[in-house]
Amino acid sequence: MPNDLRRARLSAQLLHRPSVLDAGEMVRHLLAVQAQDVPSALLAFRARSASVTVKEIEAAWEDREIVRAWGPRGTLHFVHRDDLPWLLALTRNDTGTMRRLAQEGVTGDDLPALIGDALAGQGPLTKAQLEARLAGRAKGQGVVHLVALAAFHGLAVLGPLHRGKPTYVHAVDWLGAPVTFEQDRDRALAELALRYLRAHAPATPDDLAAWSGLPLGTARAAFDLIASRLEAAPLGGFTLRGADAEAGGQTNGAVRLAPAFDEYLLGWADRALILEERHRRAVFPGGGILRPVMLADGVIEGTWSRKGEEVTLAPFEQRDPGPWKAEVADVRAYLSGSPRP
Repeated sequence: MPNDLRRARLSAQLLHRPSVLDAGEMVRHLLAVQAQDVPSALLAFRARSASVTVKEIEAAWEDREIVRAWGPRGTLHFVHRDDLPWLLALTRNDTGTMRRLAQEGVTGDDLPALIGDALAGQGPLTKAQLEARLAGRAKGQGVVHLVALAAFHGLAVLGPLHRGKPTYVHAVDWLGAPVTFEQDRDRALAELALRYLRAHAPATPDDLAAWSGLPLGTARAAFDLIASRLEAAPLGGFTLRGADAEAGGQTNGAVRLAPAFDEYLLGWADRALILEERHRRAVFPGGGILRPVMLADGVIEGTWSRKGEEVTLAPFEQRDPGPWKAEVADVRAYLSGSPRP
């Protein structure tokens, strides 16, 4: 039964590599793809598609189909632009942002207007460019927290990287209008539960709370709103009934090199199903670090690293390297822009 549960989750997470989904469709299905670290996010797409390229993902970003924004847990994610209004209505929170701004000495009643005016009509700006436009009102991380405040008001998102550095852009310049947040909270919560389960079932309200950053009571309310569309899973948690569920795929024995901060590791409250406790520190060493992992049939069998296009595997125990050769070659080809094996 644990194998069945892992395989169901692998399939829900698209780790069976369906051939029909492009970058935008993958983000729409997954609901949000962790993108605090953009190179890792790009590798998350590779793990889920045998054909997608970095250029195709960057094109979807440039074309505004996918947007990098503060989302679940207050961290940066790729989100489909159609999902911004209702998802960010639930996950946005300015409490921590205001506290960090105060710590950075950025105060005043005019902060949303200040950052909105600094961004407006400028296109994507790096932190240094934006700091110059703020003329001393904010420096360093204070600039980033100001943008996060603008995002809370629907005024800002992140643009594409510029020479490897993040950029910040007014929502009107990038999306054509500010993000207009969904006002019907129950409608948004029902959509959250439905979409979360499509990408994570079987799962529980505890899992949704852990993934989204919302209180457990709110996650339970979200599940209650779609109770008629749920069915209990054999090992606990819930799946979606009939037409609400999306067809999965075969994942038996699949090996994948998943990147740091992959959604497969962040999507549920408990990782005991996929990671033995004795190996936990190798994957989660502390300090907010979450290392890239070697997945075999959904179980974490080691970590891996890369320098440029070179890949180094670090299995927890001696393994036959044969099944991993194709994955290593695929990572190299993907990063170099060469045809994928």
